[in-house]
Amino acid sequence: MMKGGLGNLMKQAQRMQQELQQAQEKLADEEVDAEAGGGLVRVTMNGRHEVRRIQIDDSLLQDDKEMLEDLVAAAVNAAVQKVASVQEERLSGLTAGMGLPAGMKLPF
Repeated sequence: MMKGGLGNLMKQAQRMQQELQQAQEKLADEEVDAEAGGGLVRVTMNGRHEVRRIQIDDSLLQDDKEMLEDLVAAAVNAAVQKVASVQEERLSGLTAGMGLPAGMKLPF
């Protein structure tokens, strides 16, 4: 009886791993938008954390370089946080039924 339960658990774990991999591949292509400076700088990033596009409002081109650099960095950081949040939200649904301890992440 123990072997049957363990076998079923292993099959469930393999199925879960396949579902997680498929979800991660789908998320890798998904894009998020983030902004800084009230929308003066916008960044589009995909789930692989690749910056796909940066849009800078023309009004910033007359301002000092340091402020522009800070706004670009802030927008990129916001996009990174947004990607992480989307990934966590989407993947948490797949792992919810597994009864994993809080904070434990897959794959191991």
